[in-house]
Amino acid sequence: MRARDRLLAAIESDFKAAKMPPLSWYDVLWELARTEDRRLRPYEIEERTLLAQYNLSRLVDRLEREGLVCRETFGEDARGRWVVITDAGLQLRERMWAVYAKSIDANIGCRLTESEANSISALLARFL
Repeated sequence: MRARDRLLAAIESDFKAAKMPPLSWYDVLWELARTEDRRLRPYEIEERTLLAQYNLSRLVDRLEREGLVCRETFGEDARGRWVVITDAGLQLRERMWAVYAKSIDANIGCRLTESEANSISALLARFL
């Protein structure tokens, strides 16, 4: 847990230094961007990220205010909503990835051989 906390703090610091939003923004934008139709229901985003529902609701509100996502009515259920990534959201995610990729390499990748990274990945996969 300490290693996780230190790595996340380092990544957040790199985002802040680059004047980028926090990692949670990237996580939501990434999950939306990687779907075929660039949209998910809020509970699907929650399942795919480490965000609690109450945090996710506030984050989606903020992303919507920034023009990075929009909400659309779910066709079969007028009460339900899709969260849809906008072109601005896609562009921000790409800019954030440039910072994130460098941060991953600087804080994790350069410290592990490919074999070590594969071993850690295989061990952690047992918990999924």
